Amino acid sequence: MSFSELFDSEFKQRNKGHFSAIVRVALADGIVYPEEKAFLDKLASRLEITESEYEEILSDPLKYPINPPYSYVQRLERLYDLTRMVHVDHHLEDKQEVLLKKISVALGFTPSNVDYIIAKALSLVDNKVDADTFIYEMQHMHK
Repeated sequence: MSFSELFDSEFKQRNKGHFSAIVRVALADGIVYPEEKAFLDKLASRLEITESEYEEILSDPLKYPINPPYSYVQRLERLYDLTRMVHVDHHLEDKQEVLLKKISVALGFTPSNVDYIIAKALSLVDNKVDADTFIYEMQHMHK
Protein backbone atom coordinates (compact mmCIF):
# COMPACT_ATOMS: atom_id res chain seq x y z
CA MET A 1 0.00 0.00 0.00
CA SER A 2 1.41 3.36 -1.00
CA PHE A 3 1.62 6.35 1.33
CA SER A 4 -1.14 8.16 -0.57
CA GLU A 5 -3.42 5.13 -0.31
CA LEU A 6 -2.76 4.95 3.43
CA PHE A 7 -3.61 8.65 3.79
CA ASP A 8 -6.79 8.24 1.71
CA SER A 9 -7.80 5.23 3.79
CA GLU A 10 -7.33 7.10 7.08
CA PHE A 11 -9.21 10.12 5.72
CA LYS A 12 -12.06 7.86 4.59
CA GLN A 13 -12.24 6.17 8.02
CA ARG A 14 -12.41 9.57 9.74
CA ASN A 15 -15.26 10.60 7.46
CA LYS A 16 -17.13 7.37 8.20
CA GLY A 17 -16.62 7.92 11.94
CA HIS A 18 -17.88 11.48 11.69
CA PHE A 19 -20.87 10.44 9.61
CA SER A 20 -21.71 7.59 12.00
CA ALA A 21 -21.63 10.05 14.94
CA ILE A 22 -24.17 12.24 13.16
CA VAL A 23 -26.32 9.20 12.33
CA ARG A 24 -26.28 8.33 16.06
CA VAL A 25 -27.66 11.78 16.84
CA ALA A 26 -30.32 11.42 14.13
CA LEU A 27 -31.35 8.01 15.48
CA ALA A 28 -31.33 9.07 19.15
CA ASP A 29 -35.10 9.48 19.15
CA GLY A 30 -35.65 6.31 17.12
CA ILE A 31 -36.88 8.12 14.01
CA VAL A 32 -35.06 9.75 11.10
CA TYR A 33 -37.32 12.62 10.04
CA PRO A 34 -37.35 13.81 6.41
CA GLU A 35 -35.36 16.94 7.32
CA GLU A 36 -32.74 14.77 9.03
CA LYS A 37 -32.63 12.40 6.05
CA ALA A 38 -32.06 15.33 3.69
CA PHE A 39 -29.25 16.60 5.92
CA LEU A 40 -27.69 13.11 6.07
CA ASP A 41 -27.89 12.78 2.28
CA LYS A 42 -26.15 16.12 1.76
CA LEU A 43 -23.51 15.37 4.36
CA ALA A 44 -22.84 11.88 2.98
CA SER A 45 -22.13 13.43 -0.40
CA ARG A 46 -19.82 16.03 1.14
CA LEU A 47 -17.95 13.37 3.11
CA GLU A 48 -17.71 11.08 0.07
CA ILE A 49 -19.74 8.32 1.71
CA THR A 50 -20.89 5.82 -0.93
CA GLU A 51 -24.46 4.53 -1.06
CA SER A 52 -23.41 1.12 0.29
CA GLU A 53 -21.39 2.74 3.12
CA TYR A 54 -24.37 4.99 3.86
CA GLU A 55 -26.69 2.00 4.23
CA GLU A 56 -24.13 0.10 6.32
CA ILE A 57 -23.68 3.04 8.69
CA LEU A 58 -27.43 3.57 8.98
CA SER A 59 -27.92 -0.06 9.92
CA ASP A 60 -25.08 -0.08 12.49
CA PRO A 61 -23.78 3.41 13.36
CA LEU A 62 -21.78 2.07 16.32
CA LYS A 63 -19.53 0.09 13.96
CA TYR A 64 -17.31 3.10 13.31
CA PRO A 65 -15.45 4.80 16.16
CA ILE A 66 -15.42 8.54 16.62
CA ASN A 67 -11.96 9.66 15.55
CA PRO A 68 -11.32 13.11 16.99
CA PRO A 69 -9.55 15.47 14.62
CA TYR A 70 -6.17 16.78 15.64
CA SER A 71 -6.91 20.44 15.11
CA TYR A 72 -9.32 22.53 17.13
CA VAL A 73 -10.83 24.04 13.98
CA GLN A 74 -11.64 20.59 12.62
CA ARG A 75 -13.28 19.69 15.93
CA LEU A 76 -15.39 22.83 15.65
CA GLU A 77 -16.35 21.91 12.08
CA ARG A 78 -17.56 18.53 13.29
CA LEU A 79 -19.38 20.12 16.22
CA TYR A 80 -21.08 22.43 13.72
CA ASP A 81 -22.33 19.44 11.70
CA LEU A 82 -23.49 17.61 14.82
CA THR A 83 -25.26 20.65 16.23
CA ARG A 84 -27.04 21.27 12.94
CA MET A 85 -28.28 17.66 12.98
CA VAL A 86 -29.71 18.11 16.46
CA HIS A 87 -31.29 21.37 15.38
CA VAL A 88 -32.65 20.16 12.03
CA ASP A 89 -35.75 18.46 13.43
CA HIS A 90 -36.67 21.64 15.35
CA HIS A 91 -37.20 19.99 18.71
CA LEU A 92 -34.27 19.12 20.88
CA GLU A 93 -35.01 16.00 22.83
CA ASP A 94 -33.13 14.96 25.95
CA LYS A 95 -31.58 11.91 24.25
CA GLN A 96 -30.19 14.01 21.43
CA GLU A 97 -28.71 16.62 23.75
CA VAL A 98 -27.12 13.95 25.97
CA LEU A 99 -25.73 12.18 22.91
CA LEU A 100 -24.43 15.49 21.51
CA LYS A 101 -22.58 16.09 24.79
CA LYS A 102 -21.09 12.59 24.81
CA ILE A 103 -19.94 12.87 21.20
CA SER A 104 -18.52 16.33 21.89
CA VAL A 105 -16.39 14.89 24.69
CA ALA A 106 -15.32 12.08 22.33
CA LEU A 107 -14.30 14.76 19.82
CA GLY A 108 -11.92 16.17 22.40
CA PHE A 109 -13.88 18.93 24.10
CA THR A 110 -13.31 19.25 27.84
CA PRO A 111 -16.00 17.52 29.94
CA SER A 112 -16.05 20.39 32.44
CA ASN A 113 -16.88 22.88 29.64
CA VAL A 114 -19.07 20.72 27.41
CA ASP A 115 -22.39 22.08 28.72
CA TYR A 116 -21.29 25.64 27.99
CA ILE A 117 -19.86 24.65 24.59
CA ILE A 118 -23.07 22.86 23.57
CA ALA A 119 -25.26 25.75 24.74
CA LYS A 120 -23.19 28.20 22.70
CA ALA A 121 -23.17 25.89 19.65
CA LEU A 122 -26.95 25.42 19.79
CA SER A 123 -27.45 29.16 20.16
CA LEU A 124 -25.31 29.89 17.10
CA VAL A 125 -27.01 27.24 14.97
CA ASP A 126 -30.41 28.51 16.13
CA ASN A 127 -29.35 31.91 14.74
CA LYS A 128 -28.53 30.19 11.42
CA VAL A 129 -24.88 31.25 11.29
CA ASP A 130 -22.64 29.79 8.60
CA ALA A 131 -19.71 27.50 9.37
CA ASP A 132 -17.10 30.27 9.31
CA THR A 133 -19.08 32.44 11.74
CA PHE A 134 -19.72 29.42 13.97
CA ILE A 135 -16.00 28.62 14.15
CA TYR A 136 -15.03 32.24 14.79
CA GLU A 137 -17.63 32.69 17.54
CA MET A 138 -16.71 29.40 19.22
CA GLN A 139 -13.01 30.30 19.16
CA HIS A 140 -13.70 33.71 20.70
CA MET A 141 -16.51 32.91 23.14
CA HIS A 142 -14.36 33.62 26.20
CA LYS A 143 -13.22 37.06 25.07
